[in-house]
This record gives sequence, structure tokens and C-alpha cells, in this order.
Amino acid sequence: MEKKRKRKSPEANCSNLPLLRVKREEQIFTRSLCFNVPINPSPFFTLFFLPVHRSHRLPTMSVSAVGSFWLSPSPGKLPRPRMVVRSNAVSTPMAADMRAGLAVDGGSDLKMILSYVDTFPTGNEKGLFYALDLGGTNFRVLRVQLGGKDERVIATEFEQVTIPQELMFGTSEELFDFIACGLANFAKKEGGKFHLPSGRKREIGFTFSFPVKQTSIDSGILMKWTKGFAVSGTAGRDVVACLNEAMERQGLDMQVSALVNDTVGTLAGARYWDDDVMVAVILGTGTNACYVERTDVIPKLQGQMSSSGRTIISTEWGAFSNGLPLTEFDRDMDAASINPGEQIFEKTISGMYLGEIVRRVLLKMAEAGALFGKYVPEKLSTPFILRTPDLCAMQQDNSDHLDAVGAILYDVTGVKSDLSVRKMVVEVCDTIVKRGGRLAGAGIVGILQKMEEDSKGLIFGKRTVVAMDGGLYENYPQYRRYLKEAVTELLGLEMSKNVVIEHSKDGSGIGAALLAASNSKY
Repeated sequence: MEKKRKRKSPEANCSNLPLLRVKREEQIFTRSLCFNVPINPSPFFTLFFLPVHRSHRLPTMSVSAVGSFWLSPSPGKLPRPRMVVRSNAVSTPMAADMRAGLAVDGGSDLKMILSYVDTFPTGNEKGLFYALDLGGTNFRVLRVQLGGKDERVIATEFEQVTIPQELMFGTSEELFDFIACGLANFAKKEGGKFHLPSGRKREIGFTFSFPVKQTSIDSGILMKWTKGFAVSGTAGRDVVACLNEAMERQGLDMQVSALVNDTVGTLAGARYWDDDVMVAVILGTGTNACYVERTDVIPKLQGQMSSSGRTIISTEWGAFSNGLPLTEFDRDMDAASINPGEQIFEKTISGMYLGEIVRRVLLKMAEAGALFGKYVPEKLSTPFILRTPDLCAMQQDNSDHLDAVGAILYDVTGVKSDLSVRKMVVEVCDTIVKRGGRLAGAGIVGILQKMEEDSKGLIFGKRTVVAMDGGLYENYPQYRRYLKEAVTELLGLEMSKNVVIEHSKDGSGIGAALLAASNSKY
């Protein structure tokens, strides 16, 4: 990191900055799930502005999926970064990985984890049930009073607790004790419309949104931590046992009736109201997707069939990496992460990483071409100092002088910026967010295409709902729009009319409580 030096006047003229282009045949997700995309006769993928002298050349990268970077002179006015994706051929890397993961454990990057959810809540469930949702930098506790077919959900309450960063790198006992303490405090406030039938123990649906090898509806072994967690002593253990032990230490008399992934909970919660829900996707700090699968196309079930002939499969699609279009910024960020070489799809589309990718791009622009003046802002070298909510706030700034953008940049870099720099930064944000949203949308199309192939036309020929949840999807309108546009573009206008993408707010919590109810011990 450079020492802080005297800054040049922030009134830098950025109107004649050249474009950074990527020449290649782009690999981009599509129907089932990858397109080879020649961009026009000469394949260009315009990514970022890079303010450097025209004679300066960037080193060619030995990455076949990206090709080489070089600089192109910019027009007289501020150029606009674009992402052009046009398909002309279809291949099936994700579909193939999905099938390989269904065939045998460890068969592909996609774990294709069995959920042991074979039946869905019917609406007949009654009583008081709790849910605990652990899946990112916060955890939520929720209670719901169910009234059966006539009254359905009578009342709900929830609280959200931020997990201290040190616990994300601490011990298993420390993390689960903190969670159990939060759950105990929440349970003490129970009252009003919430009442537990006599003779019953409080039951919990535990939403645990990390890769777990499920062994039953109420037990599962943690395979590895993701989403920035690196907690010791949990991998290889039953996470339900970890929670039960922590609840015992807190003197909390509860039991886990269902262990689910957040996507599984979202799908179950959405289907409680709409039988056409077939896929659920979480886009927040991290990401995952699950879908309803026929048991007769899951070889690793080894003949075990559910009464319904269907089950929910958690794809763990964050680990997908086959043919992803990566840049030097993606690869550098991955190499510096706590899990290099893993969760590559997650690192290109989820909320934890979008801000960091943009930071790395801006740092490169500052180092190579004086984006913020003569000197590189020292603070800009701090990993993750630019967060995805910052990108979102900057993209919502409609003021004439982009005042919010300027304020955020000053907070992040310590340097004042002129309007041309602010516009450029917003364009970089838009490019990275557009790529993330389009990749996520294309991933959804890939899952639907796999289901369509197995069902022989029963997915796209009728109304099919994709339930969405997560802070990134909910709170970032540009990301949401790019995702939906990609789905429409890849399916075509007619076919996409049958695919409904719906926000299912807090679906994973309600879904976990509903699954606890449908799998009640009583």
C-alpha cells in the first residue's frame, strides 16, 4: 500500500480516457447453460474505462476464457461501457454438471444436495412454530402461529441480529452460543397471539444456508463454510447437534424438527401459497438455487423413492465455474480470498463481492491512469472498503451533479471528484452489476432448461414460478432488471411469458417454520 502523499487537484479532466476492451469469444450462461458468444464479426466485450497513456499496453493474460486486454482510443466525449451478449450456439455445462451431481456425490462442482423434503406444507398445519435463519452476516429468528386451512398464517414476528465479524472466524461453540442466546432472548418476548398447545415442546425449522450433506429431515453434516465464514470445529459435524448443544447451554427447551437450506425454505414457503413454484433462488450476501426434481432421475438415491415422487434439490450453484467469463479482477480477488478456487459463480454474482470487484477496477484505473488525480488514494487499497450497498446508492443518484456519488467516493477514497469521474464510476458499477444480474438470470434459465428436458415439455408449456429472495435482489433495482431481461432474452418473448419471477420476501424463514410444522414430532 502506498504511503499517503499530496494529492493533485481533484478537477482532473477525464474526457479523453481510452476504453479497456476484452477481445474474445465470450463464454456466457444461457439456456442449458452456456453460450459461445462471438460479439459481432470482431468479438469485443467492452468492460471498463482505463485511463492510461495510449502507448501503454497491459500484459496479455493466459486465461482462455478471457483472452487479452488492450487499449482503444476513446472518442472525444466520455465513452460508455457496454456489455453486449448475443447467442449463436448452445452448450450444456451447467446441465451436465447438474446431472453429474445427481448421479453420485462429488460427481461435479454442483453438490446437488438432497433436502429430504418430500412433501410440502398443505395448509392444514396448526400451532406455534419457530424458525432460525443463518445464512450470511445476519441471522433471523421468527415465530409463526398457524391456523390451518381457514386462517393460514395468523401472526408472525421476527428479529434480526448482526453477527460480529470476529465470530465469522471464531470457533463453532462461540458462534452457536451467540445464536442460541439471540434465540433465547427472542423466545422470552413471546405473547399476544402466540400460544403453544399444552404438552408440546417448541419446535424449530433451522434454515442453515451453507453446504450440508443432509442425512435426514432434521440432521446434516456441514461440508464447508462459504460466504466469508471460516469457523473452526464445525466442518464434518451435524449442525443440528451444534445448535442443540448450544441451546442446552443456554437452558433453552426447544427442538429442531426440520433442517433446511434457505432456498429450500423459500421454495416451501412460496409453494404454501402457489403450487406453480418450481424454483427458488437466493441472491444476497451469497447465492444458491434449488428446484423441485423427480426422484426417478436421481441415480444417487439408489432406489429410495418418496411417496410424492418428487423432492427438492439444493444445487449449491455458487460453486459452479465451468466456462465462466472471468477478468483479471475476478481472478485476483479469488486468489486473495479465504477460499481461492472455490465458489466462483458466487464471487461473480453475489452481494458480498460486487463492491469488491468494482473497487479493484477503480484501483487499477487510479494506478494506471490517474482516475482520482496524480496520486492513488491510499484508502482505495483497502479490500472490501467499497460495498455493494454503496454501488446501489450510487446508481440511484439522479442529481445533476451526482452528489451522493461524490460523497460515497470521498468516504471511500478521501479524494474529491469531478462530475466526469463520478459518471465514469457509475458506469463501472453498472457494468459489473449488469454482468452479475445477467449471469444470475442465465443460471435460472439453465435450471429451467434441465427441468424442461427431463419433463418433456411440462415446464415451459405452463405457468412456472421462480421464487426470489435475498437483499441483493430485493434492494438493487438495476440488478433485478438485468436478471429479468436476461431471462426474457434467453427464453424469447413467447416462452418467457410462462415464467414468472416473483419476490418471496422472508420466504426462507416462513418456509422453515412451515416445514417444522409439516414434520412435527407431535
